[in-house]
Amino acid sequence: MNKIRKTTTIAAISDIHSNVFALEAVLADIKQRGADQIVNLGDILYGPIAPQATYELLMEHQEDIITIRGNQDRQIYEATTVEIVSNSTLSFIVTELSKDAIEWMRFLPFDYHLSKDVYLCHGSPTDDMTYLLEDIKTGQPVVRDDASISALLDGVDSAVIVCGHTHIPRTVVLSSGQTVINCGSVGYPAYEDDLPIIHKMQTYSPYANYSLITCIDTQQGKRWQTEHIKVAYDHKKAATLASKNGREDWAFALNTGRVL
Repeated sequence: MNKIRKTTTIAAISDIHSNVFALEAVLADIKQRGADQIVNLGDILYGPIAPQATYELLMEHQEDIITIRGNQDRQIYEATTVEIVSNSTLSFIVTELSKDAIEWMRFLPFDYHLSKDVYLCHGSPTDDMTYLLEDIKTGQPVVRDDASISALLDGVDSAVIVCGHTHIPRTVVLSSGQTVINCGSVGYPAYEDDLPIIHKMQTYSPYANYSLITCIDTQQGKRWQTEHIKVAYDHKKAATLASKNGREDWAFALNTGRVL
């Protein structure tokens, strides 16, 4: 009999994008499921919804959450005056956020080794702008081949690699035996970007997404399993604020999980 000695569950969240309503629902769901550790993989406060309220909610739980930064966290604290003036959403964010919130993001780590077995990054281990699992050269996300993903890991040999950035929940097991998990987006279920080419990321529902990653430690070794969770919440509240702040594209995505 393969006796279980211990189980440990990690709740992985990412890409909150200022959506305090989605974050509230996800944190409540995590509490109900009794996860042992919460990790937050970045892109936290950038968005036309409620940046300061999102920051304040996270601060209430800061002792329970390990947080790293994402590319759009950098975009906030690295923004020049010209960039702020030319980007109404960025202007709204910078105006709303307290100095403490901006400084908090500035000192977040790029990545984090939760343990020997679990490594956290936002995009890839070397670049917070790189999609680790998806190739988007067709304009739609297609999972990279095994060798390409392994190359992007750049020597990270952890059994489990957890990332965000693409907003698409996904679990991929490599030929090395490593498991790469994208936990999706808590607060922004679809978007269109023009870098490096125009492409769309869509989940086709308004739900908030996160992942539960469980380590089952047995006499024969450790096993890992992943559950991608979709949480219903009052997404219309988030969409209404996005619309009020001049982002009908965000409002549409929040209501539908699709891109206009």
